[in-house]
Amino acid sequence: MTRPPITSVSRYAQRRDGSAQADRFVPEEVPIALSYAGTTHAVMMGSPADLHDFALGFSLTEGIIASVDEIDTIEVEDAGAGIDIQIRLKDQANTRFQARRRRLAGPVGCGLCGIESIDEAMRSVPHTHGTLQLSPLAITDAVRALSDHQALHKKTGAVHAAGFFQQANGIRAAREDVGRHNALDKLAGALAAQGVAGSSGAVIVTSRVSVEMVQKTAAIGAPFIIAVSAPTALAIRTAEEAGLTLIALVRGDEYDVFTHPERVAENAAEPVRA
Repeated sequence: MTRPPITSVSRYAQRRDGSAQADRFVPEEVPIALSYAGTTHAVMMGSPADLHDFALGFSLTEGIIASVDEIDTIEVEDAGAGIDIQIRLKDQANTRFQARRRRLAGPVGCGLCGIESIDEAMRSVPHTHGTLQLSPLAITDAVRALSDHQALHKKTGAVHAAGFFQQANGIRAAREDVGRHNALDKLAGALAAQGVAGSSGAVIVTSRVSVEMVQKTAAIGAPFIIAVSAPTALAIRTAEEAGLTLIALVRGDEYDVFTHPERVAENAAEPVRA
């Protein structure tokens, strides 16, 4: 089952030299239910694309599974008004999940809405032990390179992207979604499906950095999160505690390093320009 992630609509465009009616591409946004053992666990508003990656990445970054081997099947079903992703876990993973089952509903702007426990929202993140270093040129090149992998954004101007940058390979994978958390989950799923180690590169995002973006990056195992927008104070504190290098406000050749600047090194290997 597939749905197009964008659609063409008619609108009146007002410009300095007048107005005219013309078509424009806009992104689709649908409710996507993630169901485990037949029970809905989360409903996220998102783009109807890369849904297997979404199911796999969400399961990993939310700590429902520890590895891809713990998923038995993933089936994407059209539910009329939305999409239902049915995920079957293997025995031990399903037992763990049933013990900690919770229900959340997350609109595009808020990845934590509906979590029933403050402790769950503020869960500890795995500590990053990666020795990867990036040069200043690699950091700015990584953000520039991600733009070449944003096909939906180029058509609509209305979706976020998350990419994974390796110095030897440039952008190894990238995913887009109307929700920034969803884009990062889809990236996590793509990396896991390809067997790419998170410690081998940096997560690049086109959004601000909130705490859940740091939590998901730490779950991926990447030692860097690099963003075009600003971080929250809680995201900075969480990244510091997790040993994660948080770089934000990348504008051309300028950026701010908020945590663990020791990973930014002038003599780090030069990047492969994408």
